[in-house]
Amino acid sequence: MQDEDAARLARVGPPGCDWLYRLLQATPEPPPFGIETVRIAGQNVPVTETVVDRTPFCALRAFEREFAPSFAVTPAAHAAHAAHKRTTHEQAARANATRPARGRHAEPAARAAEPLARACILLVTPLAGHHAVMLRETVETMLEDTDVFVTDWANARDVPLAQGKFGLDDYVLTVERFLRLLANRGVHVIAVCQAAPPALAASALLAGSSEHRAPLSVTLMGGPMDSRLSPTMIDRLAATHDIEWFRRRLIDTVPDGYAGVGRRIYPGYLQHAAIVAAHPHRQLALESRYWTSRMSGSAQAIASTLRSLNEYCAVLDMDEDYFLDTLRIVFQEQRLARGTWSVGARRVTPAALSATALCTVEGDRDDITGAGQTHAAHEVCTDVPDEKRMRLTIDDCDHYDLFTGPRWHEAIHPALRRFWMSNTPGGGQPSR
Repeated sequence: MQDEDAARLARVGPPGCDWLYRLLQATPEPPPFGIETVRIAGQNVPVTETVVDRTPFCALRAFEREFAPSFAVTPAAHAAHAAHKRTTHEQAARANATRPARGRHAEPAARAAEPLARACILLVTPLAGHHAVMLRETVETMLEDTDVFVTDWANARDVPLAQGKFGLDDYVLTVERFLRLLANRGVHVIAVCQAAPPALAASALLAGSSEHRAPLSVTLMGGPMDSRLSPTMIDRLAATHDIEWFRRRLIDTVPDGYAGVGRRIYPGYLQHAAIVAAHPHRQLALESRYWTSRMSGSAQAIASTLRSLNEYCAVLDMDEDYFLDTLRIVFQEQRLARGTWSVGARRVTPAALSATALCTVEGDRDDITGAGQTHAAHEVCTDVPDEKRMRLTIDDCDHYDLFTGPRWHEAIHPALRRFWMSNTPGGGQPSR
């Protein structure tokens, strides 16, 4: 059944048939982030969402807050804030118009002379089958602290072959490009799951460059920094088969009807099937909450639970090179942990992060990233001062609890907020 047929059936079906649209779609589309306000100091503060930079394989989404009345911002400061945002976005647009699609990662046009004192957060999302919107709850929470920028990776089926291939090195260079764009504001990087190794690599490359524009901090959550430690089922699978085994069994070609026709990809539906098979309880919990909300009759509850279900079920395809690179570099050769990773002609040297704070977060019930794998980042970041390090291991916490639900809200985010505040120049920032 084609996606448009499923949509038509959902429209003409009886009430409660909206779940059928998601079930019958071959590749469900992700819902928009749709974050219009954030609650700060008891007040709803408007949030604007824009795309401030873009490559063929990724958009950098900005979620920026208007000043809350409780911030007691002067009119002059408010005007400077608005002017800075306009200038930043205009510069990004001009840079995008003149920048070649691939091969260049130069710094964009100069930013405003007086950048905001408040730091921002760059959320580096995993490119592992789900769309960035699955981290909507994470974004919404961090907006209580400051503006949030999000890497929104493209579905490889929608990227024309003419734009070239996309490997793990390209992922690193894309993150490095975005870090340069945000560097003048001061940026706290947070990377989840698969995003952790390339996010640390990008931060280290920038720190080791002549620009010396390292982020203020890097937070890694549930990421395979050294998959040799406490290997999980995923780690063992990657280690027991060579790359050609994965290429023969998992790589497919984008068919007619999509912009990326002919592109070799790892299909998102295969990744989603693997995730559901490994964690059926999460899918069942989302389905259960949805049907419970339908029985309650609450339109707000129905909309919320359906959104969560749609965010989880919407998947994307990954470029063949990226998928196989990740298997080889991260899971088979552990190049970051061994100190053998080079991006192009540049060696990734985490020791360059001597002025950047480092936080690692693990869940004690995480069966995707094994115990100690994320904390291993501290072993390679040898020059981070002790007072700038933090390790968190959260009790009764699985992989998804790291960025959603009560563990995230009650244990992890408050600790991260204190960590960011203590590592932002001027102190007390980001502020609620």
